[in-house]
Amino acid sequence: MKKIIIAIVTILTLSQVNAQTSVFNDLLQKYVSNEGVVDYTSFKADEAKLDTFISYLQKTTPSSSWSDNKKKAFWINAYNAYTIKLILKNYPLKSILDIKEKGKTAWKIPFVNVGGKTYTLDHIEHEILRKTLFDPKIHVGVNCASGSCPKLGNMAFTESNVEAELTKLMKAFVNDTNRNKLSTKKVQISSIFDWFKEDFTKNGSVVDYLNKYADTEISPKARISYLKYDWSLNGK
Repeated sequence: MKKIIIAIVTILTLSQVNAQTSVFNDLLQKYVSNEGVVDYTSFKADEAKLDTFISYLQKTTPSSSWSDNKKKAFWINAYNAYTIKLILKNYPLKSILDIKEKGKTAWKIPFVNVGGKTYTLDHIEHEILRKTLFDPKIHVGVNCASGSCPKLGNMAFTESNVEAELTKLMKAFVNDTNRNKLSTKKVQISSIFDWFKEDFTKNGSVVDYLNKYADTEISPKARISYLKYDWSLNGK
């Protein structure tokens, strides 16, 4: 009997996760273009639906029984949903850098409520995703709502799609000539590869990492420089 009850609870929990993720997915499909440009004006008019997803996050604590992919998908979705919420709260604005509360930047404001606990965006990215669910591809999953960021994907992450979608986003990012300029002997790349170099060089050099996704074969001796970061809002 106990096993049956556990099975029923598991099925109901999974059903709720899928249903709520579907709400977020629908919003992203509706208001984020294939290029990652967000229609914040229209999104603002539909903010109540985003609040429905955020309400789910507030009541949900990832279980230790969840797979790493399920946890990864959950926390990336949480990061992105709350980032969008913060932008909408302060909209219109030119840059996420314009957001300050009590002297704290957007990433250090304790406003993210997940499972009844309060976090900052920085805590989710650095302490949860980078430390406990390490994967360099999370850097194209979490979105900083800015021009030079890897594009915001117009789909919600799930346990079953997170690996494939992060790979797809990383490949698109590396080969995006607006964000990285690659050639055999010289590369001008996003500052993300400099800021988080330790993540991208766990198993080789930055060039080794780039070559896993680049359409252009880069020489190990290629000259590397980093592009200036565009912090303008990723909106229409």
